Amino acid sequence: MATVKISEKQGSTSLVLGLSHADGKLTVETTLAEYKTKELLGILEDVGASAKAGVITKVPFTHPKLLIFVGLGDRQKSYDHEALRRAAGSAARALAGQASTDIALPHNSTTELAAIAEGVTLGAYSFTEFRSSTKGEHKAPLKSATIISSLPIGAEMKALLKRAEIVGKATALTRDLINTPPSHLTPASFSDRLKKLAIAAGLKVEILNETQLRAKGYGGISSVGQGSANPPRLLHVSYNPTKAKKRFALVGKGITFDSGGYALKPAAGMEEMKTDMSGAAAVIASAIAIAELKIPVAIEAYACLAENMISDHATRPSDVITIYGGKTVEVLNPDAEGRLVLADGLVRAAEDGARLGRLDGIIDVATLTGAQLIALGTRTSAVMTNDALLQEDFLTAADIAGEAFWPMPLPEELRSAIDSPIADLANIGPSPYGKMLVAGLFLKEFVAPDQPWVHLDIAGPANNHGEAYGYTPVGGTGVAVRSLISLAELAGSQA
Repeated sequence: MATVKISEKQGSTSLVLGLSHADGKLTVETTLAEYKTKELLGILEDVGASAKAGVITKVPFTHPKLLIFVGLGDRQKSYDHEALRRAAGSAARALAGQASTDIALPHNSTTELAAIAEGVTLGAYSFTEFRSSTKGEHKAPLKSATIISSLPIGAEMKALLKRAEIVGKATALTRDLINTPPSHLTPASFSDRLKKLAIAAGLKVEILNETQLRAKGYGGISSVGQGSANPPRLLHVSYNPTKAKKRFALVGKGITFDSGGYALKPAAGMEEMKTDMSGAAAVIASAIAIAELKIPVAIEAYACLAENMISDHATRPSDVITIYGGKTVEVLNPDAEGRLVLADGLVRAAEDGARLGRLDGIIDVATLTGAQLIALGTRTSAVMTNDALLQEDFLTAADIAGEAFWPMPLPEELRSAIDSPIADLANIGPSPYGKMLVAGLFLKEFVAPDQPWVHLDIAGPANNHGEAYGYTPVGGTGVAVRSLISLAELAGSQA
């Protein structure tokens, strides 16, 4: 991950500038007036430069030796923070293999400058842990960047750069976990790895093993994980600052590999099921970042970890299990396993909330349904809730963070779909329609009506299997981390 500094002067051998278009004409977008010349525009026209958002054009120069133009799209008086974040991320990706660069993208406020810094930390990423003979063929991420700015450099600016570094580190951690193959990431190794990082950040850590989970009644996590040679875990990390203004619980789905169990998935695409722990990675990484940022908001984060496999011990279709807290579930489909582990986590979070003090919100994060992709595609995550105010706060935080979330309903008329003739409820409904909403309604059954709760289905956006774009690499994206951090910051800033 690149380190980011601020300076009034250029010093690197490369320089990043913006490029916009209006009425068929290109404009260099930068705070450095000396690069807004007709001669430079002529060169850009000659090489066929494009101002389309995220497109990179490299032009050999004298001082500096290389100019990197990144498209900003249509010309604006002031560019949206997410447009700047993505532009900086595109430039950072394009500069892989370089030691340093200067960045002179247009900005008029600390918010815009912070977005540029964040984009650099997010874009300067690669995952080569499992390469050996081919590792040298892959360029290392950009090491450092200096933002050229005329804004006053003081304590506020230094704090913004520190925040960008922490956000970038938390996102990179989440991406690394998502990209790690299931041969190297199991419920146990996930817990051990995150335990070390959480303790280093000053958090308290609790890990329940398979024996403890079964003895204490965590039927959801136990049933999903019982078919695997890699037993399940519940990882719980706590951040409790003095004079905390609010308290949130974060619950993440952590299926380190999902074969579908006895509802076996097709072979084509099953390799992507290593990413089914994206929610758990996001909530633990966010909790660590919130602690490092010293935000005055208490966080209880739970990673509900299991590997969903087939064996003579695996849960069978029609088995009935008992979720933590006592509700029974008829497991009609063992491939609808994420909601089972989350149910345990939701009940446990509420129980701890009652003991520690009122929870201002429970937010669960999960790659829960393929139906999310059908409804919203691969870049927009779904939000469902029982509390309009908490959802509004979360959507505000997501907008600040630059992450795309969209509110979806929880229609009461669909609740009957998960009725069971022999248990309190079933884990799926009979209809192929509204599956994302039915999954949300299932989770709602494990949250008290007066407990504010938000459910995030990140199934598509959690993993980018297309081309890299903006600050988003191929593979794990780290979606939801930035929004959860922003939500804590909003809550911490309230009187």
